[in-house]
Parts: sequence; structure tokens; C-alpha cells
Amino acid sequence: MSIETIPTIDPRTGEQTGSVPCTPIADIPSRIERARTAQADWADLDLHTRKRAISALHQGFLQKAEAIAASLAEDCGRPAGEAWTAEIVANHELFGWWLAHIDDLLTATPIDLNPINYPGKEGRVRLDPKGLIGLITPWNLPVAIPLRTIIPALLAGNGVVWKPSEHTPKTSDVLGALFDEHLPQDLVQLIQGPGAHGAAVVDSSMDTIIFTGSVKTGRIVQLKAAERGIPCALELGGKDAAVVLDDADIDRAAHGITWAAFGFAGQNCAAVERCFVHASVFDRFVAEVQSRTEALRAGIDVGPLVTEAQLKTVQRHLDDALSRGASIVCGGGDVGPGYFHPPTVLTQVPPDALVMKEETFGPLLPIVSFEDPNALAELVNDTPFGLTTSVWTKNVAYGEALSEQFDCGVVTINNHSFSGALASAAWGGTKDTGHGVTNSRFALYEMTRPRTIVVDRSKQREMWWYPYNDALAKVTLGLVELSRSGGNRLPALGQVVAGLMRRWKE
Repeated sequence: MSIETIPTIDPRTGEQTGSVPCTPIADIPSRIERARTAQADWADLDLHTRKRAISALHQGFLQKAEAIAASLAEDCGRPAGEAWTAEIVANHELFGWWLAHIDDLLTATPIDLNPINYPGKEGRVRLDPKGLIGLITPWNLPVAIPLRTIIPALLAGNGVVWKPSEHTPKTSDVLGALFDEHLPQDLVQLIQGPGAHGAAVVDSSMDTIIFTGSVKTGRIVQLKAAERGIPCALELGGKDAAVVLDDADIDRAAHGITWAAFGFAGQNCAAVERCFVHASVFDRFVAEVQSRTEALRAGIDVGPLVTEAQLKTVQRHLDDALSRGASIVCGGGDVGPGYFHPPTVLTQVPPDALVMKEETFGPLLPIVSFEDPNALAELVNDTPFGLTTSVWTKNVAYGEALSEQFDCGVVTINNHSFSGALASAAWGGTKDTGHGVTNSRFALYEMTRPRTIVVDRSKQREMWWYPYNDALAKVTLGLVELSRSGGNRLPALGQVVAGLMRRWKE
């Protein structure tokens, strides 16, 4: 890749269709300084004014919906159904939720102060913006993932320096133009370019880093952030499991898991990449999934892999599984045109196959039989990741109880992965998935810092001030005696009162 331009590749054909200018690396420091200046002015605005600007951005987003869908098709090969549901409608709801709830979420909370111990005092804790958010996002959901951070970050008073994936530059340009049109100049800085540009952002004067991507790169980002003494939030992938119990609605489970495995061509950190099915319903479930998978239409229901490298990863995982004795139920076969790979269902997959161990991020679905529900925790947790797990059962209470054994950040009963689109639901995981949270009030904690404000209208000398004398000793010992189990309360109370009176007179 030239340092001056990013080639735009249509994954539906594998052909280059043009190029997008890179941000000159030499310009990044000055862009960051301009963003910092813009952020300070933005944070000084009242929340109502910031909301008005984000409302205008929301309307601009809706006006550009067709252009966004078109850029997603060109950058990602995204089928229209996925573009509109996951990247347009879901983000419309995202804007709406944050605009409706941000006042309450940023309202200062009172400090609990005992009026006897702390007379004349009141206090509150408010959430202040951290300042500049360094945001690095991937290519699989190039609209939804950045907006999940950018919208609340801006409403909270931050500025954003955003480095998107170099594999989706057209979509990033469309969003960048919207920010420039509807927000104060320089408040959101779009940095277009390859990995070196992301490194330049991480190495600069950010106040926090929010990163979504690979484990390897995420760990580098974490080390760099630690060297600079700044916090970072990471989401680094998943190896999600779906568990189908013997009492599940097989038709619904097969329908939902087929979508969750092959939606976005499997390029979703929450995709079902391992499916464990009770032996008593295994054959029926596999037959239902096979029927639904064979009905999927390339380019309409399932798009291509976004990059050639990802296509090679899928092929490598499939070849490895077959070499270890796995069987193809449907799919496999020739790839193409472009980076298309047939949605592929596998059975008889051994536990040490790559497709059971590593994140595939592609349209492969291994289905494994189990008999003992007590062994499910070991099967589900046998992965370095911990993002989401779903349980499919008519006995919801049992499904919830079973899910308590799974080491993950999100559990869904009788559905899978859609909660990532819910602005009010926390999205995050455990283990190598990382420690960041997007969506919900918890996401604000990644981009704000608490400020405690205490006001004291008392004119009395505080009990804990100098001098440290016998009167102070009487008060403190009396307070302890009052709280002791079996303590002699009446003499202790008298000791406290006498000590306080003496203390105040001194």
C-alpha cells in the first residue's frame, strides 16, 4: 500500500476500483492539536447545545442512509438486508437512545453524608469528559462499531481522533463528511491509513484509547497505552458457542443459529463459531441447518469475506478440519468470485481442530454432539475468548442457570448476538476478548472521569482536626463501642457526647 493512497478493493470481485487519499502521517500531530482545541470549546457547551448538534448529525445520517448502504456494498460486499438492519436502522436506534438518556446518565449523583458526623456538608460526583478519545476500529462493522463510541463520547463532551480500518475507506469517508458537516470543525478527526497511522494515534497525546480488533494488535496497543500512562479499552474477538438442549424449539434454533453463524459471512466477533447440540436432537437439528444453509443466496443473503487474508484464514481452518476427519454437511467447494466462500456446515469435528480453537471470522459452522449437560461448561469455556454464549431451550430458568457456568460477557437465551445492537445493553467480554465495554451507561465509564465536589457550610471545627487530645480519644472510642457487637451502648453514648462537648469548647 502506498503511503499516499489506500486502494479500494471490491471484495465481490477482488478487483481494485479506485483509491482514497491517506492522511499524511506528518499531519497527524497538528490534527490532534486542533482536535484538542475544538474539544475544550465543545466541553464548555451545555449538554442541551451538544445534544442539538448530535440530533442534527442523526438527521444527516438518515439523509445519507442510501449512500452509506452503497459504500458498505463497495467496501464490504455487504448485502442490502444486512446494511440496512445492522448499520442503518440499528444506528438510528443508537442515536435515539443516547439522545433520550444522556441527561440522566450525566446527572451528578449525591454523596451520602451523615449530617451528625459531617454537619453542614453536601457533595456530588459528576462525570467529566476525559478529553481526546483515540478510537481505532475494524472493517467488519465499519459504521456501527465507531458510532457506538463516537456518539456517547461526543455527548459527554469529548473529542475523537478516529482511525478506521484501511479496508473500508469509502465508508469511513462518508461518515467523516457527515462529522465535518454537522459538528464543530476539527472535533472529530478522521485519520485514513494503514497500521502505521493507528500506531501514530496510539503514540500521541490521547487521553484514552478505545480499540476493537485482533488480539495481537490489541496487546500492542495496551502496552503502548501503559507506557504513556493512559487507560485503554479493548474488544479483541470471540469464539462464541451456541448450546442446543434436548427440549429446544429446533426450527427456531436452526433458523437463529444459521443466521448467527453466516450473517456478515461470519465476520462478526459474536458469530456462532461452535455449536453444541444434544445427541437426542442432533440429526434433526443438523438437517434443519443444512436445509436453511443451502437456501442462502450469495450476494443477497451472504456476502464475501472483506479481505483476501480473511478468505485464506477460512480456507486454512476448513482444510485443517477435513484433515482431522471432519465431514462437510453442505458448502465447501469452490470459492469466488472475489472473496466469496460458501457457507459451510461441518460435523465430526475433533476438539483440537483449528476451527474449534481459533477465531475463524468466516462462514464455517462446526456442529458437535453432546450427551451430558454437566459437561457443557468445559466444552463452552474451552477457548481463550469469552464474548457471548447462547442457550436454546424451552426451560428458560434452566437455561439461565446453566449459563451461569459459562465464562463470557453476554448470555442470550433462545437467540444470539443481536444484543450488540442494543444501546442500553452492555457489550463486552472476558479473557482474550478484552476488558472494554461499549453501549449502555457502562460505556460512559470508558470515556469519562468522575469528579467529586464537596461544599462545606459548617462553621465548626472538625472533630478530626488538631489537637489530638483526650477529648478526641473519648469520642472515637465511644463511637467504636457503640458499633461493637454486645457493646455497652449507654455509657458509650455518654462518652461520645461528653467528648464532643469538651472538643467544641476547646
